[in-house]
Parts: sequence; C-alpha cells; structure tokens
Amino acid sequence: MLKIHNISKTFNPGTVNEKKALSNLNLELAKGDFVTILGSNGAGKSTLFNAIAGSFVVDGGSIVLDGQNITNLPDYKRSKFIGRLFQDPLKGTAPNMTIEENLALAYMRASRGTSPFSMVSSRDRKEFREKLAMLDLGLEDRMNHPVGLLSGGQRQALTLLMATLVTPKLLLLDEHTAALDPATAEKVLALTKKIVAENAITCLMITHNIPSALALGNRTIMMKDGSIVMELAGEKRAAMTTEDLLRAFHAQGVENDRILFSAEMK
Repeated sequence: MLKIHNISKTFNPGTVNEKKALSNLNLELAKGDFVTILGSNGAGKSTLFNAIAGSFVVDGGSIVLDGQNITNLPDYKRSKFIGRLFQDPLKGTAPNMTIEENLALAYMRASRGTSPFSMVSSRDRKEFREKLAMLDLGLEDRMNHPVGLLSGGQRQALTLLMATLVTPKLLLLDEHTAALDPATAEKVLALTKKIVAENAITCLMITHNIPSALALGNRTIMMKDGSIVMELAGEKRAAMTTEDLLRAFHAQGVENDRILFSAEMK
C-alpha cells in the first residue's frame, strides 16, 4: 500500500543551519495497517509526514502509494487521497465557514468534485448529519454554526470526520490529541480508533504517549535522527510494556523528553 524507499531530506544544505532531517529512511505499510510512531523532538517524525504529504520534495528516494509513484506529485493533488490531522485544532478547518460548508469542501475535494456547494445534494447533507451524530458531540444540530465557535476538541473531532468523510488511501495523524485536555483527548482517540477500524483505513499516527502507542494499531516504530531505529509488531509488541519501551528509549539516548514524561504520568 505504502512503500517508502531510501528517502532523504537535508534542510539548508551547505550552510551553518544545515539539518539532515531524514536519512535513507525505508518503511512499508500493508493496506489497513495502523502504525504508531514514537521519537524524541527532532527525530524526523513530522518531517516524514511532510514528505509523504508533499510539503516538500525529498532529496532522494521514492514514495509509492497504492501503486502510484507520488514522489514528485504536488501536495494539493496528494490531498485528494491523503487525509491529515495536526496537533493544532485550529488547522484543517475554515473558522468563518459553517460546519456544513467545511464538510462540503472536504467531501468535494476528496471526491474530485469541482464546485463544492452546488454539487452537494440533500442526500449528502443527510449523510453529513448522520456522520456528525456518530461523534456524539451534538454537532448535527449546529450544522449552520461557524466552526470558529467550536471548542478545540469539537474542531479536532470535526477535522477527523472531514479527513475520513471520503475514505482516504492514507491517514496521517500528527499528535492530533496533544493540545487537548485529557478527557477530550481520550474521546478523540476513541473516535479515531472507531473510524479507522470501521473503514479499514491505512494510518500513521505520531504520538509522545507510550501507552497510546502500544494500545492503538498493530505496529509501532521508533525514530531517531531521521531514521527508523526500532519496529514492534505481533507478539513482540503485544508483550511490550511501558517500562520495556522506556528502557529502549534510554538505550537510544532519549532523556528529558515528553515521551518519558507522558509515560511516567501513567
């Protein structure tokens, strides 16, 4: 489904600010894989997502999604089949537009429509309402309300729905609950698990929370210095405890990081 082969990226090459962000990274995902990604700040996690989403062109290597080489495909074309959520709940929605208008934009973009509003039928609106009701946040009764009036958790749940309204080939979750309070974060994570499972979505999720990384999905990888330094799956992952993974982070030289803090808080 997703084949990343030997990709590299260096920012500001040849200057004092040179930074090798990705280093000959390889990763393969089968259809329906849900992979959680751990790593300290600066490990290259978000840079990997930016490479997949097309925020920049990699220096070398290739990215193939569902048999299509997207290495040099512009980001706006990739957005038709790659969904993404960011840490900041304010990203991913248009605050001055209504909930219905935001859903219409997401629907028509992903379904390759050309006119976001004239092509949305009454049946589409009924489906929007039904899907909003599944979030259990009361948003189905606020479809004409501006998104800017919603709380952070409501906006993130709406963004999750928008990213999966038309099932994407790949869903990228970039610490999408990090800015939420614990109760809201737990609810959004539960929604994420439900939506990804029901639609068999291939998914990559960055997190600094070790328990979540081990509880969600079927694979976990650890990144350091722009490379993948560990992968857990199957029985080995199932047997891994928070303490085991913390020891693995210590072995990689990770200290005083949010990963350790989030694990120790559990």
